[in-house]
Amino acid sequence: MLTATGTGPTSTVFVMEQVRQYIIDNFLLGDDSGLDSAESLLDSGIIDSTGIMDVVAFLESRFGVTVEDEDLIADNLDSVRRIAGFVERKLAAQKAA
Repeated sequence: MLTATGTGPTSTVFVMEQVRQYIIDNFLLGDDSGLDSAESLLDSGIIDSTGIMDVVAFLESRFGVTVEDEDLIADNLDSVRRIAGFVERKLAAQKAA
């Protein structure tokens, strides 16, 4: 099982790198032209509401988290940094359960 903290394969940096690479590959067509991890993916037009569902499917398959309907808010999914934090919180909750 993946862990949410530390320096292992699911550290904050690792999760951010995985999410960032997924967005670059699938929404920016491989063009990494300085995507800022704090940049709003929705406001910048990188991802739309349909794209968010693709990201959710990626998160569920890659990190083994379950994204509930109430999780589909900008605070969780609007930037690479927010997505990484969301994944870590979900993993920590799974570990505690």
